[in-house]
Amino acid sequence: MKKTQLFTYAVISLAAIFYVLPVAATEVTQPLLAELTSPGAPLLKPTETTALLSLNQQETTNNATPATALFSLEELRNSADVGSDLDLPDVDLSISDIPLTLNSKVEYFLYYFQTSGKQSFSQWLSRSSRYIPMMKEILKREGMPEDLVYVAMIESGFYMHARSWASAVGPWQFISGTGRRYDLRIDQWIDERKDPVKATTAAALYLKELYGIFNGDWYLAAAGYNAGENKILRAIDMYNTSDFWELSRGSYLKRETKEYVPKLLAAAIIAKDPARYGFTDIAYLTPIEFDTVTIPSRTDLDLIAKLSGTTYESVKELNPDIRHWCTPPEYPDFQIKIPKGSKQLFEAGYAKIPADKRFTERTLYSHYKARKKDTLRSVARRFGTSPAVLAELNGLNVKKSRIAGKSLLVPVKQTVDFAHEGQAPQAVKESYAKYYTIKKGDTLSALAKRFSVTTKMLSTWNNIKAKVALKPGRRIIIAKFTEKNGKMA
Repeated sequence: MKKTQLFTYAVISLAAIFYVLPVAATEVTQPLLAELTSPGAPLLKPTETTALLSLNQQETTNNATPATALFSLEELRNSADVGSDLDLPDVDLSISDIPLTLNSKVEYFLYYFQTSGKQSFSQWLSRSSRYIPMMKEILKREGMPEDLVYVAMIESGFYMHARSWASAVGPWQFISGTGRRYDLRIDQWIDERKDPVKATTAAALYLKELYGIFNGDWYLAAAGYNAGENKILRAIDMYNTSDFWELSRGSYLKRETKEYVPKLLAAAIIAKDPARYGFTDIAYLTPIEFDTVTIPSRTDLDLIAKLSGTTYESVKELNPDIRHWCTPPEYPDFQIKIPKGSKQLFEAGYAKIPADKRFTERTLYSHYKARKKDTLRSVARRFGTSPAVLAELNGLNVKKSRIAGKSLLVPVKQTVDFAHEGQAPQAVKESYAKYYTIKKGDTLSALAKRFSVTTKMLSTWNNIKAKVALKPGRRIIIAKFTEKNGKMA
């Protein structure tokens, strides 16, 4: 009898617990799929050519950015908020655009953006009006669907200085390797991942390439943008399906990638009609407008601002890719953005300034954490300065201060190899693979003969056992190349 009573109490208790548990994962607003308008941009036709894919696209964070940041004293004083991370939601960000789909995963993010993530999403909407018109124009020019602009929304919230934990930078969140792959310059003086025009062009080219690799599937292209195309290709091979929603059920893809597409879709749905989802009090920024002028030699931004009839801060805001107080050295015919309508005024004034008066040299500084046995004298000697200068910079007593463990402001002797600054980086070897989709009747020996390789090489590249039948639809590597100095070997 006691056992029966205990069992009954246990059942009642469990029922009560399940009754009161929150259902955030399924509790959503009630948008109707019929009310959602499909994107106006046409779908691209999938390419039929085999794609050449990089095998080295997964980059470690160690080489994404310099080990220490460099800055002038003026920049240090004026950068109270520089380096602060974008206030993104705690949920992993992700991407995908066309066509719109509504399911429980998308509905979850529709609910999230209207509740916990509403403040951040409101900021994204506020900034979106400043950059979306320009970005859509670039996407259209590159033959891409304009609604891909919402990739930038979930990647960065249209914040030009956004930086992720993996050192992805800018509105489209490029890691340095991928950025350079699409001709974005990244060095101590300039980071074109932050340039809204150049970064959007690079993103359009990358998304176009992904669209071709995944045979016209935007969801897989978006997932590839997040995780890398090779990761998605391996998932397709592992689960024998090219349906993103099926792939996301498995354990191979990270949560961030699984949530990337539904988050993108939810962001696009809300951004197309914010008022319907409760975003009625948004302070939209005015669209960015500018003139572009050519700077033949290194020039202070203060001078550019003065000649344009604007402020230093305005020039910096229009040119987030410029990292310091001047245009980059050894960068002939550098294009800089100035306020719209000021080009004629600027060019007339600039022509009157001698080349040697356009630029003022400044010392750059960095932070150094003193070690256990460091003294002001030893640190000063290491950085080519005097103990007195070091003490003054850091508010220390030159004779009595203990510096072990302290973060010191130190001058840097030379930050750049000016002889090579601005030139293309030396070519590095990068491996590429050519893929083939298996058709019915294909055999390992027949494919080896067709593509002039050995069956052993095919087996090794694709981890195939010699006696296992080839499954139609599977993508396999049929050639490998190494790129050096722009040539395939």
